Amino acid sequence: MGGGGQQTEPAEPGSGKASGVYTWEEVQKHCSRNDQWLVVNRKVYNITQWAKRHPGGSRVIGHYAGEDATEAFTAFHPDRKFVQKFLKPLLVGELAVTEPSQDRKKNAAIIKDFESLRTQVEKEELFKAKPLFFCLHLGHILLLEALAWLMVTYWGTSWTMTLLCALMLATSQSQAGWLQHDFGHLSVFKKSKWNHLVHKFVIGHLKGASANWWNHRHFQHHAKPNLLKKDPDVNMLAFFVLGKTQPVEYGIKKIKHMPYNHQHKYFFLVGPPLLIPIYFHMQIMNTMITRRDWVDLAWSLSYYFRYFCCYSPLYGFLGSFALMMFVRFLESHWFVWVTQMNHIPMEIEYEENQDWLTMQLQATCNIEQSLFNDWFSGHLNFQIEHHLFPMMPRHNYHLVARRVRAMCEKHGVPYEIKSLWRGMADVVSSLKTSGELWLDAYLHK
Repeated sequence: MGGGGQQTEPAEPGSGKASGVYTWEEVQKHCSRNDQWLVVNRKVYNITQWAKRHPGGSRVIGHYAGEDATEAFTAFHPDRKFVQKFLKPLLVGELAVTEPSQDRKKNAAIIKDFESLRTQVEKEELFKAKPLFFCLHLGHILLLEALAWLMVTYWGTSWTMTLLCALMLATSQSQAGWLQHDFGHLSVFKKSKWNHLVHKFVIGHLKGASANWWNHRHFQHHAKPNLLKKDPDVNMLAFFVLGKTQPVEYGIKKIKHMPYNHQHKYFFLVGPPLLIPIYFHMQIMNTMITRRDWVDLAWSLSYYFRYFCCYSPLYGFLGSFALMMFVRFLESHWFVWVTQMNHIPMEIEYEENQDWLTMQLQATCNIEQSLFNDWFSGHLNFQIEHHLFPMMPRHNYHLVARRVRAMCEKHGVPYEIKSLWRGMADVVSSLKTSGELWLDAYLHK
């Protein structure tokens, strides 16, 4: 029974008929794995069965079970009218007229202002990509790949040439990582299918990874950034404790999988060096095989086939493998520092059910703009704008940044900008602080 409405039976999922009128309290009861409802634009949907077929993965949509998902729905779907045909059969009712449009701690004023800002930037076509920008970016990646191979082919495989080749390949791989990120977020082509196709080419053929693995992991991060048990990027498999809450919990429970008070030191040994060449590589291959994702596996294998065909005649199989792992080692350092300096030093907590802008700003910070910082980070120095508008082409972040900052100042939401070196240093200092909190709780609580 909805507040102010009639007592009605909910429509069966798949019927396409909405008969229920619900309160937020009633919607929030449907938040278990086998019973999931959510709200989009005041309409109530039963996504329990649909979640298994959701293109972005069941977890990302499941993270909004029992909640208002309007802002996330808007952020992730470029053609919202097209998606409505999938939502229509899931409709079970709507919120009672006496219920507010937002739930829990979500700030109605912030939601309204952010919606107005989004409408404004859409009218200004800031979600429209510049094809030349991405063509040039892809061109410089392919050029680096070609030059690296030509260099050792014509000038030999001396240690100097090999090191220079590795540096060029690592740069190419890192830049390809930022480029696949653009296509994965559907921010290049108007049609999603073209973004998906080129995404598979860039992440699969140019990098040897999996588009589906990346999508299912990365969109969880965007949907609930820095939220424990929901954002996979803060799931450190007991190697690290993060933020202020998790270390104290581990300490009180006397959990000591690692000497966490030294995590800011061993981070340099197990974080940047191993993430891509070991952890991500094993996870990607396991995911593609166990999920029988043969299309992504074929794209991934095409990278290895091309790589070994090019470098085995020069270095032999084992030498080529060693070169590839060294390139991954260099790329991993680049990737970890760029991605973690925007998030690890920020607030890391459990679910707080906040509005989109507040949630994203608590979990992200920016790095100062410069031509080098833009290129080095793939424009993820504008992490705030990217998280607020994940489908916006990266070359437009700077055009909306000033307005985002003004909105944050208006509503008292901290908008943090750091230098590149400060951002990197804060990763280490935040790990040190969290480790000290763990030790204090472990010894005294």
